[in-house]
Amino acid sequence: MQTHSHGQSFADTSRSEDDLGYRPPPARVQEALRKRSFATLATTSPVGRPHVAGVLFELVDRTLYVSTLRTSRKARNVAANPHVAVCIPIRRLPVGPPATVQFQGKATVLALDDPEIATLVAAGRLKSITGHGELELPDGCFLRIGFGPRLITYGLGMSIPKLIGDPLHAGGTVELNESA
Repeated sequence: MQTHSHGQSFADTSRSEDDLGYRPPPARVQEALRKRSFATLATTSPVGRPHVAGVLFELVDRTLYVSTLRTSRKARNVAANPHVAVCIPIRRLPVGPPATVQFQGKATVLALDDPEIATLVAAGRLKSITGHGELELPDGCFLRIGFGPRLITYGLGMSIPKLIGDPLHAGGTVELNESA
């Protein structure tokens, strides 16, 4: 038992790196990601100060694209340090905490006229983040955030009664297949 700062005790629920926890089905995680467009993006400044911002994204294969301004804190931070973390909430009920999918990845700042962006726009793959004038912003850019096959989850794929009854064991991992 450990003691909380207010004198309350609680069980040590730490898990080893080898304990992968609950494993939701990869297809369920992929479907949940495809249906979402909001995430929180964590970046770090050149002097090590963390910054978290809510962002709208478009998922293309295993890459998130975010439209932003080159002068935004998130774009400046990514230009200085490409290591980021992302948390995507997966709301299932109108009350209570959402399930989440989280990952660490590498981000790159891309210009509005970058050939990769032009190809995706022409193919209609960035509609949800380019339909409000984003491509006309004088200081606009995109963040490309790549992630690997291993994602961290919380509550995803669990029944609501199981999640409520055992929230300490709702965290887990999923390995996406290579075609995701």
